[in-house]
Amino acid sequence: EEGATIAWASRAPEGFAGLRIEDGFLRSKGLGAELVPPLSLAVDDLGIYYDPSRESRLERLIATPISAVAEERALWLRATILDSGLSKYNLGAPAGAMKEKVAALRAERPGAKVILVPGQVEDDASIRLGAGEIRTNRGLLEATRAANPDAILLYKPHPDIEAGLRPGRLDGAEGLADLVLDGIDAQAAMGLADRVWTMTSGLGFEALMRGLPVTTLGAPFYAGWGLTEDRRMVPERRLKVQPRPTLDQLVHAALIAYPRYLDPVSGEPCPPELAVERLAHGLTGRGSPRLRLLAKLQGVFA
Repeated sequence: EEGATIAWASRAPEGFAGLRIEDGFLRSKGLGAELVPPLSLAVDDLGIYYDPSRESRLERLIATPISAVAEERALWLRATILDSGLSKYNLGAPAGAMKEKVAALRAERPGAKVILVPGQVEDDASIRLGAGEIRTNRGLLEATRAANPDAILLYKPHPDIEAGLRPGRLDGAEGLADLVLDGIDAQAAMGLADRVWTMTSGLGFEALMRGLPVTTLGAPFYAGWGLTEDRRMVPERRLKVQPRPTLDQLVHAALIAYPRYLDPVSGEPCPPELAVERLAHGLTGRGSPRLRLLAKLQGVFA
């Protein structure tokens, strides 16, 4: 469950508030909202990565310098993820005709930047805890347009909302964006854009890995390190970190040091490299029959 906390009251050391558990950033082939089991979980004993009001274990890892060997490992992992076309959910929906539509928009408006605006679930914990004044998808699109009047805006609805499993569908998105990217995977959507504007979406982290400039209007875990353009005040403790973290340091923290991975084939813990290999080859296992039945019932009610 999002933001779940396991409290070990009976054997916890003094001052220990419990472990907070959330999906990792390379999760699965399919949606958690559809009860697809995750390949990775983030377990945090300090805070949780989407709450900037307090230091999280991920934040501490990002601020900690890493060895040359660890940096090489992060560089290899990032390159492999990009080469394999992986993202958090790996829905696999290609850009299709949207690619031609974006090309036509570029031809009509030469020199205009193409900005990808990822929608979010508006009652999500990352919005409640990490967003600033702008807390809705409509507000995000309006702010992006106001700051970039000549840009081509591509709005990508959140897949949980597209699947009808979470609230927050934006009516009238076509009037705010130049194109709405319905049913397109994150990887395909990022391939259409020059940069990303977001509140707190994890897609911003994926965009950084792909070399896209990212502007944040909230305070996601990847903001405040000198790697993004931040329009909202981020925690001052991040601004004070010296030397400034590199992109591969961020990748090492978020994909190697912070999460725990489970091999869906053997059922055993595994390193992220093996999880990436499983995702790249579609070897992600299946949920239990009970979970699959529950997912179908959930879809009917949704």
